[in-house]
Amino acid sequence: MTRPLARGGTLLLASIAATAIANNYAIQPALSAVAADLGVPLSMIGLVPTAALIGCMTGFALLLPLTDHLAPNRLVTAQLTALAAALALGATAPGAVVLLVAYVLIGAAASVAAQASSIAGRYAPPGRRGTGVATVAAGMSAGILLSRLAGGTLADVLGWRRMLLVFAALALLGAIAAATLLPRQQPHSRRHARRGYRATLASLPPLLRHHPQLRRAVATGGLWYFAFNLIWVALALTLAQPPHSLGPTAIGLYSLAGLLGFAALPLTGRLADRYTPHTVITAGMLTAVVGTALLATGLNNPPTTALGLALFDAGCFVAQAANQSRIIALNPQRSGSLSSVYLVLYFTIGAIGTAVAAPLLNTLGWQGTAFAALAALLLAAALVPIGNRQTRREPARGTGPASER
Repeated sequence: MTRPLARGGTLLLASIAATAIANNYAIQPALSAVAADLGVPLSMIGLVPTAALIGCMTGFALLLPLTDHLAPNRLVTAQLTALAAALALGATAPGAVVLLVAYVLIGAAASVAAQASSIAGRYAPPGRRGTGVATVAAGMSAGILLSRLAGGTLADVLGWRRMLLVFAALALLGAIAAATLLPRQQPHSRRHARRGYRATLASLPPLLRHHPQLRRAVATGGLWYFAFNLIWVALALTLAQPPHSLGPTAIGLYSLAGLLGFAALPLTGRLADRYTPHTVITAGMLTAVVGTALLATGLNNPPTTALGLALFDAGCFVAQAANQSRIIALNPQRSGSLSSVYLVLYFTIGAIGTAVAAPLLNTLGWQGTAFAALAALLLAAALVPIGNRQTRREPARGTGPASER
C-alpha cells in the first residue's frame, strides 16, 4: 500500500516545483547582459529560452516516467543535484555554445517540477489528490510568475553568473530536503515493478489508445495552452508598438495579473476533490472566456486589460490543475507515464500558439487574435462534457488487473 506524504511533504514538493521551473525563465531579463559579457550577438543568446524549452520537453518525455519506477526521495534528489550541476556549468560558461548546452540540461532537470506534481497526486492522502496536485501547481505558477522578477533583480545586484549560482544553491537545498522528507518506498505496481525503463518508454504512445480520457485531456489542455501562449505573445508585441509603445518593464508588470490564478489554485484542489475535475475545468474555461472577451474589447483601458488577464490566467491555471488531477486518477500507479504523454503534447500544441502569434497579429490585428484565442477556449469548453460522458461509460482504472496494462 502506498503511504501518504509526510506532513509538509506537499508544501516541499510545491517549493521544489517553484524553484526548479523558475530556472527556465529567470535569465531572460538579463539576456542582453549575457550577450555583452560573452561578446556574442543577442540573436544567438536569444536561443537560450528555446534551449530551455527543448530540454524541458525532453525531460517530460524521458525523465517524468521515472516516477513510476524510483522512490521519490532518490529520484527528486538526483534530479535536483543534476539541476545544480547544470546551473553551475551555465554560470561558468566561457561562450554561447556551452551556455546553450547548459540550458538544455537545465531545462531537462527542471522537469522535476512535473515529477513533483505526479508524486503529490500519487502519494496524497485519500480524497486529497486534487488538493495535492493544485498545491504543487500553485508552486509552479508562482515560480513562473516571479522568476523573471527574481532573476532580473539578482542579475542586477550580483551579475548573471552569480544569479545562476544562487539558483544552484536553492536546488541543492531542495535536494537535501527531498532526501530527508520524501517517501522512500518505490511505487507499488506488480507488473510495472518488473518492467524496464526502455519498456516503459515504448509503452507511452499506446497509452493514448488505451485511455480515451487521456486523448480528451490532451485535446482540451492543448487548446487552452494554445490560447494562453497566443494571448501573451501577441499582448507583448502589441503593447510594445504604437500607440502603446511600452517598455519591457511596463509590459512585464501585466504578468502580475496572473497572481489571481495563483491565488485560486488552492481552492481549485478542494473543489476538484469535492466535485469532479470536469466541473472545475468547465468553470475554468468559462472564466477564461470572460477574460478573453474583455481583452478583445481593446487594450486602451489598463484596468480592463488587467482584469481580463487576471480572469484569463485564473481560468487557464484552474483548468490545468484539474486536468492533471483527472489524468493521475486514470491510473495512479502510472501517473508519471500518463503525465509524460500529456505534457509533451500539451507543450507541443502550446508552442504552435507561440509560433503563430506574430503572423496572426499581423494579419488579424489584436482583436482578431483575441477572437482566435476565444474560439480555442470555447472549443475546449465544448469538449469537456463529452469527456465527462466517456468517464461514466469507462470502467475505473487504477486498481485490479485492468490497471496493469
